[in-house]
Formats: sequence, structure tokens, C-alpha cells
Amino acid sequence: MTEDALALDAPRWSELRHGDGGDIPGLLRQLDSTHGDGVDDEPWFTLWSALAHQGDVYSASFAAAPHVIYAISRRGAKVTANFFQLPAWIEICRVRNATQIPEDLAGPYFAALDRLPHLAAEAAVAPWDRSLLSCVLAAVAASKGDTEMAEGILDSAKAVRRLPRVAQQPIKDGPAGEHVDESAIVGVSTCAVHN
Repeated sequence: MTEDALALDAPRWSELRHGDGGDIPGLLRQLDSTHGDGVDDEPWFTLWSALAHQGDVYSASFAAAPHVIYAISRRGAKVTANFFQLPAWIEICRVRNATQIPEDLAGPYFAALDRLPHLAAEAAVAPWDRSLLSCVLAAVAASKGDTEMAEGILDSAKAVRRLPRVAQQPIKDGPAGEHVDESAIVGVSTCAVHN
């Protein structure tokens, strides 16, 4: 178990809401051995679908985020952008949507977020590409309570990385209410170009 995060074998997982996806604890167990970091690679695709579906976050998102964050220290130099991007995006969406965190999950969730700057420093011993850099910076900003900056960092990194389609929020209206052609939207409010 990571610090006081919800144990992966706890019965509480069956009570938590999530989006599309299956066995969240089983997916989290795969984080130590995953090699892919593309948005369509597993377990990331299903974790994004289950925990941050179209800008919505769920009670399971707050139980899972600490496991994703603490996996950063176990991965060391093999950490990839998703380890930082998913928790940053969960926090951005939590704030944007004013989503309430279940009381028993709030302490571990915020304790894990508070660790992100330290974990970013630990991960800095390895070379970073622009994708990892933008996701690390966004995660640090989100952990410090500046979700607008975190979202801005991810948005400015459009040419580097994008969220999986399942995490993107649909946009129907552009500035001043004019209609936006959805077929022209590659990504929304964060990394927009597929690796």
C-alpha cells in the first residue's frame, strides 16, 4: 500500500463510481510494469476512460490518483508523461466541476498531490522530452493549487501530446457562443496532438 491510499484489495473499490473501464485496482497494479505511454496503450487507455472521462471525474478517480502518483517513485528514470498528466487532469477537472471528494479519500488524495513536486525532482535525474516536461510542470502547478496554470501548460503543449479522446470534454460553442465544428477539434483544454 502507498502511504494511506486505499488498499488495492479493499472492498471499498466496489462502492466507488467510475466511468468506462473495469477493474481499477487491477489496472493500477499494472503501472509498475507498463512500457507504453501512448494514450491508447494499456493500462492507460482504460484508466483514462474510467477516471477522467470527457472531463468528468469520479470517486474512484480520487482513490486511484494516489496510486498513480506513488508509482512515480517506483518507476524512477522510467517514469513517463501519463504518470504526471493523469493526476494533473483529475485535479483540473475536480476544481473545474467542483466535484466533491468522499471524506475517506480526501486526505490520501491531497497528501499524494502534495508529493508531486518532490517526485518531479526525483524524476529529473533522467532526460525529459517536451511531453514529459509539460506534464510534470502541469502536475506541479495543479499540486500547488493553480489548476488554471496547469491547464494552460497542458494547452500550450498541444503540439506535444494529447489526452485520449475519452478524457476530452466535448465543445459545442466557441467564443461568443459561435458554433465550433467538432470535426476540427483535435484536443480540448490540454495536450492536443497524438504522439
